[in-house]
Amino acid sequence: MSERLEDIAVKMVANGKGLLAADESTATIKKRFDSIGLESTETSRRDYREMLFRSDDAMKKYISGVILYEETLFQKAADGTPFVDIIQAAGSIAGIKVDTGAKPMAGFPGETLTEGLDDLRERLASYYKAGARFAKWRGVIAIADGLPTWGSIKANSQALAYYAALCQEAGIVPIVEPEVLMDGAPGTHDIAKCAEVTEWVLRTVFNDLYDARVNLEGMILKPNMVIDGKNARKASVEQVAEQTVKVLKATVPSAVPGIAFLSGGQSTEEASAHLSAMNANYDMPWALTYSYGRALQDSALKAWGGRSENVAAGQRAFTHRAEMNSLAAKGSWKKDLEKAA
Repeated sequence: MSERLEDIAVKMVANGKGLLAADESTATIKKRFDSIGLESTETSRRDYREMLFRSDDAMKKYISGVILYEETLFQKAADGTPFVDIIQAAGSIAGIKVDTGAKPMAGFPGETLTEGLDDLRERLASYYKAGARFAKWRGVIAIADGLPTWGSIKANSQALAYYAALCQEAGIVPIVEPEVLMDGAPGTHDIAKCAEVTEWVLRTVFNDLYDARVNLEGMILKPNMVIDGKNARKASVEQVAEQTVKVLKATVPSAVPGIAFLSGGQSTEEASAHLSAMNANYDMPWALTYSYGRALQDSALKAWGGRSENVAAGQRAFTHRAEMNSLAAKGSWKKDLEKAA
């Protein structure tokens, strides 16, 4: 009896748990390691991720699933245990990032189209065999003068929809991630502009998911929050929560079991504060939780610093962040809990 997509999707957003995005590409993790003066090698990447996945408290209590990069999905811990087994032993689900990145879109200056559909059906079969039960694909939408264009939104949306259909065919829950960038250039748009573009994007994506016959009950949405540009930050926590919920209610069918936000450009605490405000103040038809990368890992990476003697410190930092975000997913995060740590 294979697991039902609907059951996996519900488990991914259940009771204050969220997703750890540990799917940084080799280029991205190198940048993160550069910030702590650590060389990125297969071994250093393994050691870092093993520290996170073996944080028992965090993984068992606050993390429902882990998004992996292809290298990590097939990697083993130092003692030879496959990472997938460690993740599953904690009661968490292993997932995989399957797109091959956002590339400059031909004919659309300043915009990108995410690639990776060509051999996706075959790759999904091998990922399923390796233990992955959900996948992630990110479409990137930039706001700038005259951008985004309809052509870019439509192309990215159709790619997301076909990716989602292929995942469901393979028995894998698709995380559909259309990200309207807050930290793209010039990053000077206000929150109203972000709301307008996000609504346009999500409306398009759900039309295309419907056309592609994607089962909405067997998918998770990973959107940006509605927030002003990186270089124009003025909106309060309450405004971000209100505008985000308003756009989601206008566009996301209630059949979708859950929405797991990306943290994209927000500080660690902001990402918790915004999520908590939504859950505390609004009634919604879907579970609202987190699918954070940097906002879960940043403090752990710094505490660890690439040194084996700091593994416990890194795990404490990771567990604290995971707990804060779990509280936010229940609407009960408070700023003074940060200081208590």
